[in-house]
Amino acid sequence: MVRFIAGLVGVGFIVALLVALVGSVSGVINEPEVESASAILHKHPKELELTSNGIMGTIDNRAAQRGFQVYKEVCANCHSLSRVAFRDLRKIGYTEAEVKKIAADWGTKQPVQDPKTGDRSERPNTPADKFPTVYYPGQGNPPDLSLITKARHDGPAYVYSLLTGYAEQTPELIAKHPDAKTPDGLYYNPYFPNLNIAMPPPLSEGAVTYADGMKSTVDQNAKDVAAFLVWTAEPELNDRHWLGFVVLGFLLIATILAYGAYQTIWRNVKH
Repeated sequence: MVRFIAGLVGVGFIVALLVALVGSVSGVINEPEVESASAILHKHPKELELTSNGIMGTIDNRAAQRGFQVYKEVCANCHSLSRVAFRDLRKIGYTEAEVKKIAADWGTKQPVQDPKTGDRSERPNTPADKFPTVYYPGQGNPPDLSLITKARHDGPAYVYSLLTGYAEQTPELIAKHPDAKTPDGLYYNPYFPNLNIAMPPPLSEGAVTYADGMKSTVDQNAKDVAAFLVWTAEPELNDRHWLGFVVLGFLLIATILAYGAYQTIWRNVKH
């Protein structure tokens, strides 16, 4: 009797699973998933040609310096660069005197605390300091840009596309995708994953006057700051690539010598 009841329970369990499976499959077939407006309207990053692209890429110091100028004058009020030290700027061509001045003149200073009294104060930045973190008490802080080109798919192209991708929503677009309408206080940008971003368009024509005389446009500013942020994410890129080629050259020479030694020692030895 017990075996009979257990068998009925087992059969009932199997039937329930089959019914659930058939229901799930028919639901998928009869009611295909409708893509959201974000999935339809979201754009893949634009193509961006930088000297750092590819396995033989290198940092263009002039572009990186222009990008640093854009970061300093446009981005630094909101976005931190907390993994980079001021003295690292020497790697993209700044002199020691220039680095000292950049650090001393930086708007946000270094917080310090008196070990005896616990009082907090600030001191000027030195070349050894990292760029101070920007805080917005009680609010969500904008992302730190130190590793942004590594943290995002197609990082440099994503930065460039986002900065140049702000657009107005047309009545036709809203009529076709009413759920994509940008809420008040946000800005439409199809290169941002959910289409609507809290950051206003940060770049404008001629807002930055380049020290090297390059014509300043939104497109050029975006390219240069993307080049700079590639460097902040990989400050040793040039050295790493150079060292990689040295190692490959060493391995090639070692292989040739090893083969020559093999031929010299074992060529007359029969197997």
